[in-house]
Amino acid sequence: MKYDIIIIGGAFAGLTAAIYSARQGMKTLVVTKDIGGQGLLTTDIQNYPGFESISGFDLASKFQGQAQLYGCEFIYDEIRSVNDNEGSFLLQGISEQYESDALVLAFGKTPRDLGSKGEEKYKGRGVSYCSICDGPLYRKKVVLVAGAGDHALQAALYLGTVASTVYVTQKGNRISGSEDMIQQTKSLQNVEFLYESEVEEILGDRTVNSVLLKKKDGSENKLPVNAVFVEMGYIAKTDMLRGFVDMNKDNEVVIDMSGKTSHEGVFAAGDVTNIPYKQAVISAGQGSVAALSAINYVHKKRGKGAVRSDWKFVDLNKKPKA
Repeated sequence: MKYDIIIIGGAFAGLTAAIYSARQGMKTLVVTKDIGGQGLLTTDIQNYPGFESISGFDLASKFQGQAQLYGCEFIYDEIRSVNDNEGSFLLQGISEQYESDALVLAFGKTPRDLGSKGEEKYKGRGVSYCSICDGPLYRKKVVLVAGAGDHALQAALYLGTVASTVYVTQKGNRISGSEDMIQQTKSLQNVEFLYESEVEEILGDRTVNSVLLKKKDGSENKLPVNAVFVEMGYIAKTDMLRGFVDMNKDNEVVIDMSGKTSHEGVFAAGDVTNIPYKQAVISAGQGSVAALSAINYVHKKRGKGAVRSDWKFVDLNKKPKA
């Protein structure tokens, strides 16, 4: 299926771009490994206009819900390559291909892989990097969170409201993270911490059905689970763009004031760009700029007039959810 605009990245820049693109009637797809990106690490955002205090989780959820109101589609995948395809762009994911007329790069930093055997094989088939995206798929099932710190605890807190049992691996003999989140997580009866344990291998048939855990003393045991949620922090992955768009010495995508990159039809926003200030509100603003530029690029290809601002009124009572 071909889209008007594909946005790579599901954090504040990508989600804002999605809102603006979908509101203007563009067939819009967001391809991302998770929703919220690094914003999920923040439990108390106090400088986003309109909210005296809100968690990154809640703010990202609001962004996604708003984008879906206007018909934006979401696919949880990892883009491995981007290529020109006779006037459009062809994106290769782990197992699927996606095509669009314009492209918005807004992935900032992406979730870090666990690095265990079987992870690559079961991505999208029980291995997830986004608890709020895929958690509902495992309602009343057994899941494992592999990670550390507050982002792992936050995933466990959410999954504890969905799954029947949530295991959380910890490399050490104590729980890592902020004390308040530790206490919240420990208060859940269906969350169990597995100390001095790491995921050696992810096992299954068509989907994940168990993990092989390795203890600090070298012993191993097999644990039946239906899914593995990886919470290992974030890393910049811009290697796939090398030679495709201009980047600076820090491997950030170089853009102009309109969000344009060096490649015609490709725009960028957020932490992946060379804009020096990495803030949620700035990423959101850049996302709207990149989206408007992408919309105008598509309109120009189709002989339509330019859009300078978004004053479009949409009757949300009549707008079906995606």
